[in-house]
Amino acid sequence: MLVTAFAIGIATAPVLAEGPPRPRFVTALSNHAPLAFGMNPAEAAEALQAALTYVGGRRNNEIYLAVSTIGGSLFFPRRDHLYLQFRRGRLTGWKGDWNLDETWR
Repeated sequence: MLVTAFAIGIATAPVLAEGPPRPRFVTALSNHAPLAFGMNPAEAAEALQAALTYVGGRRNNEIYLAVSTIGGSLFFPRRDHLYLQFRRGRLTGWKGDWNLDETWR
């Protein structure tokens, strides 16, 4: 009798589904970039996998541009521009430029 009560208890116990772990919330954001404050230009270029182009600024206060060509398709290429602000050789901020593609101008 004890065995059947134990078997019924196991059969009616709730089953917890263990699915794959959910990704962190920040990975779903549109402004997700592998950058961190304090990086130098070489580290930022490596993290973005794009070459940095000097845009302007004085010494120890430079602005660089990284152009990413990842994404898009054969007929509609995608080029994302990301401006990086460096002060004293360290990354202090960045801003994406999502203007219309040059094809549509």
